[in-house]
Amino acid sequence: MSTFQTVKPSSLSRDAFVATFADIYEHSPWVAEKAYELGQDASIDEIETLHQRMSDILLSADHESQLALINAHPDLAGKAAVQGQLTAASTEEQSGAGIHQCTAEEFQRFTELNDAYKAKFKFPFIMAVKGSNRHQILAAFETRIHNPVDTEFKCALAEINKIALFRLLTL
Repeated sequence: MSTFQTVKPSSLSRDAFVATFADIYEHSPWVAEKAYELGQDASIDEIETLHQRMSDILLSADHESQLALINAHPDLAGKAAVQGQLTAASTEEQSGAGIHQCTAEEFQRFTELNDAYKAKFKFPFIMAVKGSNRHQILAAFETRIHNPVDTEFKCALAEINKIALFRLLTL
């Protein structure tokens, strides 16, 4: 088990806890709020324990809440990235995958895939890009766009939980 390096969650007030963990799930502080409401004890000072708690909250949420959280995520290599409008965490994650180094053709392909994906699924393509490069991301995009909607919805939630773990590991 890993402990947080910069924070001790069990010692935080509700406001401090929510402020610290509000964007672990992109623009969705309700996950942190519910995690706090489940009680504070030393077990949540372990990254994996708090991650499991937060993951369970997402997976047990109603479909509308899950969909809203999925839709809170930006397109990979989308307009928000190009215009510098991503959250700090999203910017770092996309930059780490080399998305900012895309050629004009690769940006065009991301745009085409983002548009086609959203037309089919009615939500953005979600992938935990840490440890991946833009070529791997495009390959995943091109494979997953052929999935059924229910499969891709579950995949998006799983990827969001991976992103959350990566974000927790930085604290």
